[in-house]
Amino acid sequence: MTINISEAPPERREILAGYEEGIYFGMPGYKYNGTIVVGFASQKNYISLYILKEDVMQANRQLLGGLSVGKGCIRNSNLKKMDVGVIRKLLLDTVNSTSTVC
Repeated sequence: MTINISEAPPERREILAGYEEGIYFGMPGYKYNGTIVVGFASQKNYISLYILKEDVMQANRQLLGGLSVGKGCIRNSNLKKMDVGVIRKLLLDTVNSTSTVC
C-alpha cells in the first residue's frame, strides 16, 4: 500500500509540507525546493536509503554501525534489523538541515 503525502494523517502533513514526492533516477524519493533530499530503493541484496544531506549523515554515522554506508547511502541487507528510530531521526534531521545535498 502506498500513501501519498496528500493522504497522510493531518498531523503528519505539516512536516511534509513543501516536499514533492516522485520517481527520481528510477526510485521513489522526495524533493524539497526542487532538490532531491531523500530516496530509497529495493536492490537485489539490500534496501537502500539515500539521505542526501552530508551533515545529517556525518552527525548520525555512529548510529549506523554494522551497516554498509556510503557518502549518502545506507544499505541494509536484513530488514528485521532495521532500526525505525534511527531512520526517523535521519529523516527529521534532514527536514531540519539547512545544508546542501551531497
